[in-house]
Amino acid sequence: MRVPNFLRRRQSGSAVVEMALVAPVVLLLMFAILEFSIIFFTTMSMQYAVREGTRYGITGRTDQDTSSTPARFQAMINVMRNSSAGMYDMVAPVISVNGATYASSANYSSSMFGGPDDIVVIRLDCTWTLRTPLIGAFFKNGKLNFAVAATMKNESWSS
Repeated sequence: MRVPNFLRRRQSGSAVVEMALVAPVVLLLMFAILEFSIIFFTTMSMQYAVREGTRYGITGRTDQDTSSTPARFQAMINVMRNSSAGMYDMVAPVISVNGATYASSANYSSSMFGGPDDIVVIRLDCTWTLRTPLIGAFFKNGKLNFAVAATMKNESWSS
């Protein structure tokens, strides 16, 4: 059976119209999957970083801080930064140690981690800025706030 010419002419260009209707939806879904994959990667990277930083911090060591006056807090931050696959500076974390918030090492106190055999809870409150505008519209100010934490017991060390 042959299709008459007048029917064939009516369908020319229909593939372009269908593509124009479907392409935005497919691209939006693709970018949403990509964005959520990056969010998941960032969350897992920061969880690993806080766990490594806490593991380092409970030992009482300061050898990872290369400043003239090594501090345990700054050494722990350096370990977290090195373990975060580059995500530490992108999420601008706010650090809490045992419930007290420390924006920087400026308000560091030597007793913030407690002593030997004390429980230490390190929490990072992170903010991720979404890159896809349509996905960002579903979050407040286009930002995703998440927290990661680790709880460990200080090792017994002698001061």
